[in-house]
Amino acid sequence: MIYSEVLEKARTCIGDYCKACYECNGRVCKNQMPGPGAKGLGDVAIRNYDKWKEIRINMDTLVENKAVDTSVQLFNQKFEFPFFAGPVGAVNLHYGDKYNDMSYNNILVSSCAKHGIVAFTGDGINPEVIKAATEAIKKENGLGIPTIKPWNYETILEKLKYAKESNAIAIAMDIDAAGLPFLKNMTPPAGSKSVDELKQIIEACDKPFIVKGIMTAQGALKAKQAGASAIVVSNHGGRVLDQCLSTAEVLKDIVDAVGDDIKILVDGGIRSGGDVFKALAMGADGVIIARPFVTALYGGEEEGIQTYINKIGQELEETMAMCGAHSIDEITSEMISIPW
Repeated sequence: MIYSEVLEKARTCIGDYCKACYECNGRVCKNQMPGPGAKGLGDVAIRNYDKWKEIRINMDTLVENKAVDTSVQLFNQKFEFPFFAGPVGAVNLHYGDKYNDMSYNNILVSSCAKHGIVAFTGDGINPEVIKAATEAIKKENGLGIPTIKPWNYETILEKLKYAKESNAIAIAMDIDAAGLPFLKNMTPPAGSKSVDELKQIIEACDKPFIVKGIMTAQGALKAKQAGASAIVVSNHGGRVLDQCLSTAEVLKDIVDAVGDDIKILVDGGIRSGGDVFKALAMGADGVIIARPFVTALYGGEEEGIQTYINKIGQELEETMAMCGAHSIDEITSEMISIPW
C-alpha cells in the first residue's frame, strides 16, 4: 500500500468525525468531540501542529556522504526509529465501530513491534481494556508500554498488576487525563496526583515509569522528584485544556530543566519525519504520534501501520542526510532555526 491508499480506505470505515486528512492538523475536526477534535475552541491541536511547522531546518550537504542510521536506544531496547505510536482510548466512540479498544490495541501493539517501534496502549473504565492491552504486550515479549489513567490508588495497583505481568519495557501514566470528563467526580476520587502520591505509585512499579502530560519545567522537576524514569511533554492533544501552549513552545525549557537526568519524549502535532527531526534537535529523546496511527490502522491494519512507519521513517532519514546527521546522536540544535 501507499499512504494515499491507506487514507482512502480509512475514510470508508473511520466513522463520521475524523476525515482521514492527508496531514492531521486539527483544522477540520477542530473542537468536534466525540471525534479527534480538541477542547473549547479547538485551537490547541492546531497550535501544536502549526508551531512545529514554524521551526525551520538548516540544510548542510557539505558533509561526508555515508549511510544514515535512524535507530535509537531507549528503555534497554533498540528501535529502528525514534518515534512511537501513542495511546488512544474509546476508539469506537471517536473513530467508528469497526474496532473497539481491545481489538485496536491488539493490532497496534503487534504491528508496531513487527516494524521496529513500540506502541503505547490506552486505558478505560472497562477493566477488559487494560487486560487485553497487557496481554497483547505479553505476546510480543513485552514490546509495548501500557498507559494507565490517574485513577485512585487501589485501582492503579490492580492495573499495575497486569502491566507488570506483561513484562512491558516500561509503564506510563497520562497524568493530564485528569481533565477528561469520565475521570471527574469519580468515587473514589481520581485525577491529579501530588508528588508524594506519584512517588508512591512509582515505587509500586518495578519498571521504568513514564509520566505523560508535562507542560512546564516545574512539572518536569516534580516528575523527576517523584522518581520518574521519563516524561512525555504533552497537552493530551488539546483535549483537556483550551488555550494552553503547544508542546513545541515548552519543550526547550523542559529539556534545559531535566534533560540530563531523565528521558524526554514529546507529542502533539508531530506529523512528519521533519517534525521528528526538529523535536530531536531541541533535545527530545524520542517522539510520540497518536492520531495518524489511528487512521493508518483503520486504513489497513498492520499493512497500514507499516506504510505509515515507513513514510515517517523515510522522511526522517532524508532530513538527517540533508543536514549532515548520520545518526540520532549527531542531530544538534544548530540544525534548526526556532523563530521564538
